[in-house]
Amino acid sequence: MHQALKTGGVAVVTGGASGIGLAAARHLIGLGLRVCIADLAGDGIEAARKVLIDDGAAAGEVMAVVADVGERAQLRALADQVAERFGPVNVLMNNAGMQPGSSIFDEEGTWDRILDVNMGGVIRSSQIFAPLMTAGGQPGLIVNTGSKQGITTPPGDPAYNVSKAGVRVFTEALQHALRNLPGCRVEARLFIPGFVFTPLTARGRTEKPAGAWTPEQTVEFLFRSLETDDFYILCPDNEVDRATDARRIIWAAGDIAENRPPLSRWHPDYAEAFRQWLREERS
Repeated sequence: MHQALKTGGVAVVTGGASGIGLAAARHLIGLGLRVCIADLAGDGIEAARKVLIDDGAAAGEVMAVVADVGERAQLRALADQVAERFGPVNVLMNNAGMQPGSSIFDEEGTWDRILDVNMGGVIRSSQIFAPLMTAGGQPGLIVNTGSKQGITTPPGDPAYNVSKAGVRVFTEALQHALRNLPGCRVEARLFIPGFVFTPLTARGRTEKPAGAWTPEQTVEFLFRSLETDDFYILCPDNEVDRATDARRIIWAAGDIAENRPPLSRWHPDYAEAFRQWLREERS
């Protein structure tokens, strides 16, 4: 088990009122940590706090703080409240995110908010919490939730792709900085879920699609991976295995290395070549 996941430790989970965030908070409670979930105002965050208590957590071991990760002042207030009640943070999971849809010329008017929450929230939260975590000299862990869409950038939702690509680049830079900070015992990991059935991905569906994992399955994979030194925690699901994900990522990088058209996997001149290449690799 990662040294930061110690009994009596303190964890903060943004986007903790539902989906992967709530599943992670429940897992952390099960490991004996005190947990603060942060999310937007509404019935969901209080309902999530009750779920954690129903799971067996003492009321004094759970905090539920209303905070919009798009606002730096609210994240600073979150850090202050956690420090005052629980003390130093050992685990930070930057999981808050949104996916309302987008188009390249922003007809929907969603770009600013998506970037503020998905990318800006991770950056601001890390910038606020990481110095506090490193100052204590204790083992610490920052898990930032990215997306495969931030790596292979499929067409259809460009603002979400840009935001999650930013999370990947920022988390890589964060880990490099922490690794080179003398005496630092805090590290960062990039969490890359697959197809997970959550309120973010439900889109009107009430039953989990066969290809999706549950949040609990995804979180179990995350915490198993945290027992290793893997920085990139690339999750499979019921549709796509690890090998296929790897090949898709390699092909996407090849667009640059081989000077193919961008998003060549979906380009009419290259789509069949990609499919054939994938079949050959897997045969």
